[in-house]
Amino acid sequence: MAVSGPEVILQRDTFYRVSDGRLKLREFGDGAAELIHYHREGGSRPRLSTYTRISVGQAEDLKRVLASVLSLRGVVTKRRELYLVGRTRVHLDDVEQLGWFLELEVVLRDSEPLVEGQREAGVLMKQLNITEEDLLAVGYIDLLESAMSSVISE
Repeated sequence: MAVSGPEVILQRDTFYRVSDGRLKLREFGDGAAELIHYHREGGSRPRLSTYTRISVGQAEDLKRVLASVLSLRGVVTKRRELYLVGRTRVHLDDVEQLGWFLELEVVLRDSEPLVEGQREAGVLMKQLNITEEDLLAVGYIDLLESAMSSVISE
């Protein structure tokens, strides 16, 4: 198993409410940014995510424009350690207000079946002693929203 990393990446994801999928403006610690629209299947098993990313030169200006036409869903700030194991991106994330998480992202080739990525993720999960019960069915923004709503209701 060839491993490279870690590469440390600081990320701030600003999520907006949209009618289809998810939309976030991702800002990096080095000043770069990208707008990402994506769809992810539900459930806690390894699942498919499709996305479109666009590099953004003026993140603050774009953030103002987006805020004027879309409602803000929330902000996720994290420190990510990125490791590469073959073609799998292993993310070790320290998420503000939530704690530490591990994410596996198998990058599929065009038209490659989902089952291949699930197989690779399964092998790595077994090597890392990660069980199906350890998997989360939701993203960080969902966890933050849930945590905030429970604080508000108390």
